[in-house]
Amino acid sequence: MIPLCDIATLFASRGHHATIITTPVNAQIIRKSIPSLRLHTVPFPSQELGLPDGIESLSSLIDDIRHFPKVYHAISMLQPPIEQFVEQHPPDCIVADFLFPWVHDLANKLNIPSVAFNGFSLFAICAIRAVNLESSDSFHIPSIPHPISLNATPPKELTQYLKLMLESQLKSHAIIINNFAELDGQDYIRHYEKTTGHKTWHLGPASLISCRTAQEKAERGMKSAVSMQDCVSWLDSKRVNSVLYICFGSLCHFPDEQLYEIACGMEASGHEFIWVVPEKKGKEHESEEEKEKWLPRGFEERNAEKGMIIRGWAPQVIILGHPAVGAFITHCGWNSTVEAVSEGVPMLTWPVHGEQFYNEKLITEVRGIGVEVGAAEWTTTGFGERYQMLTRDSIQKAVRRLMDGADQALEIRRRAKHFQEKAKQAVRVGGSSHNNLTALIHDLIRLRDAKLPSPDTPKG
Repeated sequence: MIPLCDIATLFASRGHHATIITTPVNAQIIRKSIPSLRLHTVPFPSQELGLPDGIESLSSLIDDIRHFPKVYHAISMLQPPIEQFVEQHPPDCIVADFLFPWVHDLANKLNIPSVAFNGFSLFAICAIRAVNLESSDSFHIPSIPHPISLNATPPKELTQYLKLMLESQLKSHAIIINNFAELDGQDYIRHYEKTTGHKTWHLGPASLISCRTAQEKAERGMKSAVSMQDCVSWLDSKRVNSVLYICFGSLCHFPDEQLYEIACGMEASGHEFIWVVPEKKGKEHESEEEKEKWLPRGFEERNAEKGMIIRGWAPQVIILGHPAVGAFITHCGWNSTVEAVSEGVPMLTWPVHGEQFYNEKLITEVRGIGVEVGAAEWTTTGFGERYQMLTRDSIQKAVRRLMDGADQALEIRRRAKHFQEKAKQAVRVGGSSHNNLTALIHDLIRLRDAKLPSPDTPKG
């Protein structure tokens, strides 16, 4: 949702009218972070599906994943009201989330172009398309410009689903990528367009364009659990590159045992840190006995000066942009990845689900801007009995490998700064993403004008 709003802001910044179609609770979040955008809300069918009021996204259900199928069903039920609105107010173009594949048929019906968006890197899209599910070693992907071997075997059902969604995107006029061409690489743009005949437009990192002021960065997404001022003040007291930022996104909540290992590994590493944990880990929500299931006794007292724990949503772009932050332990979700690259912060990769294991390889092997912590099991959303725990030792070793200043760490840090500069250049006037947005708008205007009747055409 965040990058889709960023993309709407990009079009609006060029003087075009952009309307976001969303649901009431999500509209409240968007209005707070981007008040200038025009919104149209359609009702979310909570009651029909037996969902609690106010539940309109997967992230708000993370503590009760039994309801996940209901949310996916709800997405399909949004089709009639969205179609009705679009038919009554036909636009010149629709930018559609890949979870709404039927939008491309609607666009064809209205004789307007649709552009697809799924929030992935083009590298990940190429890799997913190349996975051979019939092979016994489906984790090995040789048929892309940089052959890779994943650290975990892609789940068959997930891969089939993603392949189906990526195939449905080919009905669209083109796809938008929230990345810059220099990070994905021209070889992947050529590979995708040659193997699919489909056009790609790299327009990002959109956050660099939509979030220009500190306040805009702080208000990106949900309401933060800590004030921007408190965060910045704490970071101001730390040395450059001395703080590790730890965050696993809004859909990944580890079991208590894994959080305990993270705490022990961080403490053993001796490095300062900001650690984002679920809101339910808030002091008012748990007893001391419950807290000690995921935090060693006395951990917060011992690390009062060295660490900050944020319970809930964090002002991530502000944190990553501070000079004191020297590395980022991340689940490799694409939003987090491209935000880290935009700020020149090297990553410690710990993928969990979705397309994150592909992103890990782009970060560590292809671009050399991070090191792997050692995750080797693909989960869906929950963590079952088969979950492979990462130990405090592996966490501590990975942290020291990147934070202790060895030659390899210095080279990774240099490359991270190199891609940061490339990201900034891409969104400037004359940069690759800036030029792509201009070309995409001209292309859409051409398609619109081509269907308009000529002034000399007889009216009848």
